[in-house]
Amino acid sequence: MISKTATLGLIALLTAGTAFAQAPAPAPSTPQPFKAGTPLGSTNEAGQAVPMSSNVKVYGSFHFAESCTFDPARNVIVAMNAGNPQNVAQNDGFVSLINPDGSVHTSKWIGATRDGLTLNHPLGSAIQGSTLYTVDGDTIRTFDLASGEPKRAIPVTGATLLNGIAVAADGTIYASNTRAPERLFKVLPDGTSSVLVDGAPLALPNGVAIDPQGNIVVVNINTNDVLTFSPAGQLVRTEKAAEGGNDGVVILKDGTKYTSSVRFGSVSRIRPGQQAEVIARGIPSAASMCYDSRQNQLVIPLNPNNALAFIKLGQ
Repeated sequence: MISKTATLGLIALLTAGTAFAQAPAPAPSTPQPFKAGTPLGSTNEAGQAVPMSSNVKVYGSFHFAESCTFDPARNVIVAMNAGNPQNVAQNDGFVSLINPDGSVHTSKWIGATRDGLTLNHPLGSAIQGSTLYTVDGDTIRTFDLASGEPKRAIPVTGATLLNGIAVAADGTIYASNTRAPERLFKVLPDGTSSVLVDGAPLALPNGVAIDPQGNIVVVNINTNDVLTFSPAGQLVRTEKAAEGGNDGVVILKDGTKYTSSVRFGSVSRIRPGQQAEVIARGIPSAASMCYDSRQNQLVIPLNPNNALAFIKLGQ
């Protein structure tokens, strides 16, 4: 993550060792069951819970937002927050639910309490079926998409800093490893992990997505390459974003790709068979974006700016 402020954050991650990935959740004196947060509201004088009225909009609710994914069933954006650095407070990551207009639905959906939860520093995220996936250091964590309850913690052998993630329809996970060794990992539904791509042309690999043909697309931070690999790990295609330093990648059903540059703050569009074009610029620390399919918009977390950017796409 490399744009002055974002660079400092990445350097801290790359030099912090693996302690944050293995930090256990603080053990309360009496363990309590996991509990998800609820939509914004308050309590009246009678002690009754009162939902927020529809004429009120609240914005914000982020603490180093790194990635997002879209839940079309609930029509909400699921935003991953790293929270405090691990040397300040371990196990501080949380997940917000955001309405499509940017207002807050649930400030802390996962992370309302730390009971039953370990989520240290979530980066990339993905939804497949009824499951939310995120990468957390050297571990992939999954959560029930309806309740937010933690499901599995899958350690990835050889991982040092998992960053981007995509999940195929059969539950196979593909995750990039940004810190050396630069790799693309493949994790089977049973949790078995292997190295799919090792080294070049990966160069600080970050965002990962799956194209309509089932290939795996990876963007680099250190180059403007947009790399397409087969499920067997063969390089199928190399395209070029308009600028390098890319963090996020989104692929539409027609094969059009969008990349977000955390270094240079631009969004590139690559239509099939065409050269990349910049469709937006001046977006500070543009991180791992997602596509809101119901509103036809890109949503881009802005890392230390604690915000989301929205880009409406044409028909």
